[in-house]
Amino acid sequence: MVAIQLMLAQFPKLEQWNLRPFVLRTQLYSSVKDRTTVDKELEALKQQQVVRMFKLNSGRDDFAVMLLEDYVSQIDAAKQRMESKHSSDTTIVFDWFQNYVLGSSPDLSISNSHLVSLLSRGGKTTDKQISVLINAGFLVRQMSDSEDYWFSIPGIGWAMKNLTQGRKEVTQLLRKRQSKEALLSVLEKRKLRSSSLGMRFHLRDLLGSSVLVSVETTSGALIRLAKR
Repeated sequence: MVAIQLMLAQFPKLEQWNLRPFVLRTQLYSSVKDRTTVDKELEALKQQQVVRMFKLNSGRDDFAVMLLEDYVSQIDAAKQRMESKHSSDTTIVFDWFQNYVLGSSPDLSISNSHLVSLLSRGGKTTDKQISVLINAGFLVRQMSDSEDYWFSIPGIGWAMKNLTQGRKEVTQLLRKRQSKEALLSVLEKRKLRSSSLGMRFHLRDLLGSSVLVSVETTSGALIRLAKR
């Protein structure tokens, strides 16, 4: 939890994207070396409803972690935005989603039947209400013909584009060096052209996913491409 709080505090200020701070699981791996411990503690925090985890489409092992209170604030903001476009009979679904779905389903995904069952604790659920949740970015169909959904973070698409491009830029930067390595202090001063998430964000991700390795030297941490 200490690592999560630290990384959330250092998340880049991107208010224009209306995106609450999140941490990647790989970033936690770079901070807490025992991955089993990370996974166990994340699962405990998830069950305690302190955080929620989300499967990202940027990679097979990409998962985002967000404080539940931040996720709820996005639900409240989405409801306010939608109130000018839909009747209260439709936007009430945001309250049902928060009160009945989040607390009962801490998993990454949910079936349509389970979703409807939980929402119906608030009242009769319509297809339009579920469509509003999808359009607001809280649910994503696992496949176009699937009745299962991934829970999602509104606005995450922009971040995923930056994540993918930033990963590529950082690794290419090191590949262009004859030694395939650079001091952490040097890298942290570089401004990325393709990502607004920042060098520190990407270095933690790439170190945690073992694309990069860190070696301590007398000049400080040396970052190099992992041998494949």
